[in-house]
Amino acid sequence: MIDLYTWTTPNGRKVSILLEELGVPYTVHAIDIGKDDQFAPEFLKISPNNKIPAIVDREADLALMESGAIMLYLGQKYGRFISQGDDYWSMMEWLMWQMGGFGPMLGQAHHFLKFNKGTSDYAEARYGKEAARLYSVLDTRLEGRSYVAGDYSIADMAIFPWAARFEWQEINLNDFPNVREWYLRIANRPAAQRGYQVPKFVTGIPMP
Repeated sequence: MIDLYTWTTPNGRKVSILLEELGVPYTVHAIDIGKDDQFAPEFLKISPNNKIPAIVDREADLALMESGAIMLYLGQKYGRFISQGDDYWSMMEWLMWQMGGFGPMLGQAHHFLKFNKGTSDYAEARYGKEAARLYSVLDTRLEGRSYVAGDYSIADMAIFPWAARFEWQEINLNDFPNVREWYLRIANRPAAQRGYQVPKFVTGIPMP
């Protein structure tokens, strides 16, 4: 049994989407970051960096933080959604792209374009431009491809929840037709829809 500690953020949704796609049993523990639940001593024992998501695998007696590490662990544990052969390193490449660029830069876009609009013209221009550049990179990658690394994999699941907030980033998906088709392809997956609603899907907590 997997215990998932999460909240309604793109990083949290990566792991719940994967768990729903895997179809394995898991228990959700909502960590309300708006109420500083992430700083509770009990949670810090699981996630010393006070960030969600985190998991505890009761079978393996293992606690793990960092969404990318968690996705690699779960994919390997259950033997699914890990690209094979030459696609393995492409999957790793695009997973790291999300972890090192797409997520952090879009997070800054959210901060300045969604939540603090008007506080810094420089920051809005900087992160708006970088968001568009990253979408262009992804659009180019998806030319002639259904997914970023062969078959549907954890790399797609990691990227998708960040792309799902395209409006927060002032991005028009019609400007990136390959991304738009990829986005709709994943958004129409029932497991992705369920995973995106966690913890609301399990706990009834309102989702922003």
